[in-house]
Amino acid sequence: MADPAEASVFFIGNATTLIRCQGFTILTDPSFLHRGQRAYLGWGITTRRRTNPAIEVGHVPELDAIVLSHMHGDHWDRYATRGLDKSVPVITTPHAAARLARKGFMNVVALETWREHLLRRGDATLRITSLPARHAPGAAERLLPPVMGSMLEFGHGDLDGGLDLRMHISGDTILDDRLNAIPHRFPDIDVAIVHLGGTKILGALLVTMDGDQGARWVRLIGARHNLPVHYDDYEAFSSGLDDFRRHVDLLGLSDRVRYIGRGETYHILGRRAGHGAR
Repeated sequence: MADPAEASVFFIGNATTLIRCQGFTILTDPSFLHRGQRAYLGWGITTRRRTNPAIEVGHVPELDAIVLSHMHGDHWDRYATRGLDKSVPVITTPHAAARLARKGFMNVVALETWREHLLRRGDATLRITSLPARHAPGAAERLLPPVMGSMLEFGHGDLDGGLDLRMHISGDTILDDRLNAIPHRFPDIDVAIVHLGGTKILGALLVTMDGDQGARWVRLIGARHNLPVHYDDYEAFSSGLDDFRRHVDLLGLSDRVRYIGRGETYHILGRRAGHGAR
């Protein structure tokens, strides 16, 4: 039996992960398109997938919740709509929640920034908080769907004094001043999942962090361990993992970053067991 003080992140591909901790199983940003298929980004813009997911949607285990950063075709696709249990709670933005409700999902939870939602499983508690994120600079932000970052806090009871793991997911964001409040409200982050890729739409507009911004995000957020995802799966990405690694090294943050490939699992011990990775 797995140690309840141990969490794991299984990397499926792009921003899709399976997170397990305290008996909870959480799926993030479910995208199961195959190599060569196109994701739709709105306004007639598409991008072709370069990779295959590590597992198919039919192999996703029973879930306690899905956390969706925003409604874009590389974060929620037709396989997710057809293949996921429509009764599973989906925690997301109000914009995405309305879209999913129209698709027949019966338990969508719409969170405005800084709002939270609690899940309970026996004596275990998971608190999910919506965090600020920005998907494009300036007025271009209005052209893209609203996006949120997420904080997942695992523990027991009301979590006061019973917090075992604090995990941050960046969502598709660029580096922006509105992110500065995150480490002030949530110090002592154990692990963070950072969306990279330097995604460009219309060939020029940067709408996710490139290697430079991603490294500075790692420094800003201050998590003990950081897992890069969302960096090479689609043709719209302009900044790969090597770019991120180079900037992380330049900032002297190499000891804070862990690299995992699709189909690999990252393990981290919670606070009751003493922090550590395996």
